[in-house]
Amino acid sequence: MSAVTDTVRVAPAANPVSQSIRDSMVVAKRNLIRMSRIPEMIIYGLIQPIMFVVLFTYVFGGSMQIGNSTSAADYKNFLMAGIFAQTVTFATASSGAGIADDMHKGLIDRFRSLPMARGAVLTGRTLADSVQTALTLVVLAVVALLVGWRVGSDGSTNAAKVLAAFGLLLLLGYAFTWIGALIGMSVRTPEAATSSGLIWLFPVTFISNAFVDTSHMTPWLRHIAEWNPFSATVQACRVLFANPGQSPSDAWPMQHPVWASLIYSILILVVFRTLAVRKYRSATA
Repeated sequence: MSAVTDTVRVAPAANPVSQSIRDSMVVAKRNLIRMSRIPEMIIYGLIQPIMFVVLFTYVFGGSMQIGNSTSAADYKNFLMAGIFAQTVTFATASSGAGIADDMHKGLIDRFRSLPMARGAVLTGRTLADSVQTALTLVVLAVVALLVGWRVGSDGSTNAAKVLAAFGLLLLLGYAFTWIGALIGMSVRTPEAATSSGLIWLFPVTFISNAFVDTSHMTPWLRHIAEWNPFSATVQACRVLFANPGQSPSDAWPMQHPVWASLIYSILILVVFRTLAVRKYRSATA
């Protein structure tokens, strides 16, 4: 007499990588829906970079020297790469404030109770912020064209190079967003996240080649500015846009700005994503 054995089918465990991607997309969608319901978040995010474009172009444009030129038109083309880079990095403050707000309201604890990848909450948030940054860049590029910004007309650039420049900008912005995530996880209130997020951003963006030719700086300050990761991306964009750049420099990031921008951004992304996810796990443990 044969025994009948019931077999129980066990569902295969989900691939951790695919689960993390899926969970991250769900969180990113949640944040994008939230942003669409609060349009003033996007509007206020556009006002600041537009003000910088107008102020630097029309107030300082005629008094800035780029190389041997004091032409306002040359300064417009020199300026825009710096404004683009500043815009993507300043999104760090809002990202940190948003994550701090989620922590303050207990939303992170609710996510923790769900069967989802631990890093998905932060990844989804940073991806949603990157989408908002991309939309801001599109609007800002239109404003720049209206005030007279042009990519090189000498045939040294093309659509692929222009898109590559914006890709480097978004990569830098995404890497810096993880710094904001770490700050948001480390403070108690959204206000503290905003303040602490801006304190270090101002020296990073202004001690650089974004708004002035570093050849006019004192030697020690010029050295800092030329090895600043922010400066590498700005210079890479100028090269790809075929816009006027700073005076020749012996610093490696200024001689190989595209490679320097990629290396810096990837390094920042890897280091601060690791630290932010570790902080998230310890904060919700």
